[in-house]
Amino acid sequence: MSELNATAAALLGLLHEGPATGGQLVSAARDRFGSFFSVTRSQVYRELPALADAGLVRLGKQGPRSSQQYLVTAAGKKAFKAWLGSEPGPDHLRSPLILRLVHADSLTAKQRSALIESAKKVYSEEHESAKTAVKTADGAYSKAIAEFGVARARAVLKLLDSIPTS
Repeated sequence: MSELNATAAALLGLLHEGPATGGQLVSAARDRFGSFFSVTRSQVYRELPALADAGLVRLGKQGPRSSQQYLVTAAGKKAFKAWLGSEPGPDHLRSPLILRLVHADSLTAKQRSALIESAKKVYSEEHESAKTAVKTADGAYSKAIAEFGVARARAVLKLLDSIPTS
């Protein structure tokens, strides 16, 4: 693995906290950075064997129901630190909601209304969760990232309020 992709780096970063199974990594990713960087179950289970083949993680204990723990290796720690220090490049937003809104003219008024109301519910909950995260954040970086989550949810809610449903 010559250069880490962002998903591989995210997994290595999480594994710095200790051994974890694929399922635990999916859950930790959702909790730690799900509001700004999505990591799917299929991405995790595709990346872990590639990281192991590259010597960046090694297999740990076998758990219940054939779950497999992974541990970051010294090479994995080195690769992660190198990734952290490299130029991040452009951000890419992948939003299924916004993709649907781009094509909202193809929906009926009822479908548009349902889409927007559903999204408002999701982002209102995300907004509340992000505000709680700001209050409980440890350290300046965690707080700044939590505040970003608040601003992002607020921006999406503002976008949704600006779109006519009829």
